[in-house]
Amino acid sequence: MFLNKRKLFLLGILVCVVSINISAQLVGNKDDKLLLGYKTIVLDGAITYLPIYKVNQESIIARINSDKILESKDFSSVYEEDWSNTVFNVFWLKKSINPFVLHFEDEVFSSPVEHKMVVTSRYGWRRGRPHQGIDIDLKTGDNVRTLLSGKVRYARRHGGHGRTVVIRHDNGLETVYAHLSKYLVEENDTVEKGQIIGKGGVSGNARGSHLHLEVRYKGKSIHPEYLFEFNQETKVRSKDIAVTKKWMSPRSHRSTRKSKIVVQTNIEEITNETPTKSVYIVKRGDTLHGIARKHDIEVSEICKINEIRYNSVLNVGQEIVIY
Repeated sequence: MFLNKRKLFLLGILVCVVSINISAQLVGNKDDKLLLGYKTIVLDGAITYLPIYKVNQESIIARINSDKILESKDFSSVYEEDWSNTVFNVFWLKKSINPFVLHFEDEVFSSPVEHKMVVTSRYGWRRGRPHQGIDIDLKTGDNVRTLLSGKVRYARRHGGHGRTVVIRHDNGLETVYAHLSKYLVEENDTVEKGQIIGKGGVSGNARGSHLHLEVRYKGKSIHPEYLFEFNQETKVRSKDIAVTKKWMSPRSHRSTRKSKIVVQTNIEEITNETPTKSVYIVKRGDTLHGIARKHDIEVSEICKINEIRYNSVLNVGQEIVIY
């Protein structure tokens, strides 16, 4: 039986109205649809009232964007992996990943001090020992601020560092603030970029008041000046920064002079990087473990480079190549 024109017209309206209604319902949020009114139709002698909806596109777009923002800011896994409030370096039993790329959401960081930053000692070899951070001048009682937002993983004394705060950031990087005189945050606190986390001091093994600042990734220290420009502009050097062993080894740098910084942004750029080579002369009492610890290198790497065994006997005057 064929439908007459009137019924066909009414059926078309019904289909359109139902389609709009279904689209609005699929959105799943009452704010995503607007009720315009009701349509009265007569079909086979019966009067029917159908609601007329208009999809609120602005609400949908705003909600989708909000969901994307929340998704991009969900860094819960970063703050769960190897998390400890009692161990300074929770990755000490794990091998470092090298090379790797760090990604930063921020283009600038917050100065850790409220006055002009003056670096008094740099990342590198210092007095026969590795200096794994930089020292920034301040007075006891000065405010110390976090470089980036994150979560406090560690806030307690640690050896020569004295009172120390370790903050883990959303890209897995950790910043270390040492020689403090007072804590102003607690472990597991969430902190914003530039928030005051403590007061400067001379706790631990400090020669005069200063802030000892370290930057670490999975337990390995990174040259802070390779990632951040410690001047008035306080810039993060790049959104993506490729980190190699050269920038994770104090032996490759000197604490008394500024290293020449050439930032590399992807793995392809760093495959041709020439490793820094140095030679260590074995002294009486030296062991492979002691040499490895002193030069921030794995014993297995020393053995591979020098083609010696793990249990090899070292002779005084023997040359050990260190990269």
